[in-house]
Amino acid sequence: MLGLKLLTDPRWANIAESNLEEILTDHAWCEQKAATNAITLIAYNSEHEDLVQELTDIAIEEMEHFRMVTEIIKQRGYTLGRERKDDYVNQLMKFMRRDGSRNMAFIDRLLFAAMIEARSCERFRTLSQHINDEELAKFYYDLMVSEANHYTTFLNFARKLSTDVDIDKRWAEWLDFEGKLIQSYGNKEAIHG
Repeated sequence: MLGLKLLTDPRWANIAESNLEEILTDHAWCEQKAATNAITLIAYNSEHEDLVQELTDIAIEEMEHFRMVTEIIKQRGYTLGRERKDDYVNQLMKFMRRDGSRNMAFIDRLLFAAMIEARSCERFRTLSQHINDEELAKFYYDLMVSEANHYTTFLNFARKLSTDVDIDKRWAEWLDFEGKLIQSYGNKEAIHG
């Protein structure tokens, strides 16, 4: 799915479902961080009008997802906990190139975003198929579709705006890196955990 090298073990959904308050809190903060990432890309690359428009839409949608998750938290009598560090995302950040051209760094930031969206999409798919809570299963199915659209948006912009990066080669490197990285995750109540 999405070219990912390793799919999530379906048993992770049981871990997530065992503490819904924790997974929902983690999920809410993932949505906020996704909106922030889109805004950061806009701020540093505002000369690309089409990117500004599409990433504005993504930022708004991600904040809408944040609102939706916090509403579920409230409806279920849970409390939105504090923001969590996302070790998976921090490890991906270390893989981003920073030593080349401005365009190379920009393209890698787009690929970084595409990778997070791809893994989130895959995790949402796992939740939608393997949790017993029917309301959340449907919710995660709908979000899976949205994340797939975000993934393709970021990847398509990388292809369109690259001036000095072989996108297919670099994306394959991202997939290989993430495939090794994700082997250390999938054992706690976190979207990327």
